[in-house]
Amino acid sequence: MDGFTLVRGTLPLLISMPHAGTELPQTLAGRMTPAAARLDDTDWHLPRLYDFALAMGASLLVPHHSRYVIDLNRPPDNANLYPGQDTTGLCPVDTFNKEALYQPGETPLEDEITERVNRYWRPYHEALRHEIARLQARHGQILLWEAHSIRSHVPRFFEGRLPDFNLGSADGASCRPGLAEKLLEVARDNAAGFSAVLNGRFKGGYITRAYGTPDSGVQAVQLELAQSCYMQEQLPYAYSEALATRVQPVLRALLTTALAALGG
Repeated sequence: MDGFTLVRGTLPLLISMPHAGTELPQTLAGRMTPAAARLDDTDWHLPRLYDFALAMGASLLVPHHSRYVIDLNRPPDNANLYPGQDTTGLCPVDTFNKEALYQPGETPLEDEITERVNRYWRPYHEALRHEIARLQARHGQILLWEAHSIRSHVPRFFEGRLPDFNLGSADGASCRPGLAEKLLEVARDNAAGFSAVLNGRFKGGYITRAYGTPDSGVQAVQLELAQSCYMQEQLPYAYSEALATRVQPVLRALLTTALAALGG
């Protein structure tokens, strides 16, 4: 499929990874800076980290293109999801470290942003809606798991070190009462000793907020995972099998717990 890969599973579970893409169209890359080419702000290696979930029977939706092309987890009108706080936009113009992404005079204007919404944003969200509908037709209640990751230190967005597991339920609006709290307990009560928080700096982005409709059977939860849990946080951003084998059992326990709660 153009622009994204969708794997259709059998479980009532759809995992969306809107920031895992790494492609920059050649025509766009020529207008961008060396900072853009590094793709520093990618949610690196998430399909590999969650490969166990595919084996379980989850559906998986992953874009091909970088969030620097368009941020699929922002509303199409570019409204700030965290009013009063610094964020990057629908078509980011700088990195998390505030390095310019575009050469002088090359930042996208309104018409180009609209074109990117139509070319990249809308197809991803159409696929998301269709897969949710397919799974609901089969199961009724489903879990939409928004999988994200970020460097553990990003002063632009938060002070100090980010907790390892950052669960978000839009302050309780995107899933039924008690579900996110139960997941927080699972994340905190693990042999590996990871730290966890619910609705802290990351409460859930556009996808969690727009598609999490617990009364109609879609329970949506976002997990922003500190990248130090499973990879090298500096170039070349290498995946660490040793670290990943510690975090994957916790991820599995989170998904299993959430799925078990769908019927309750």
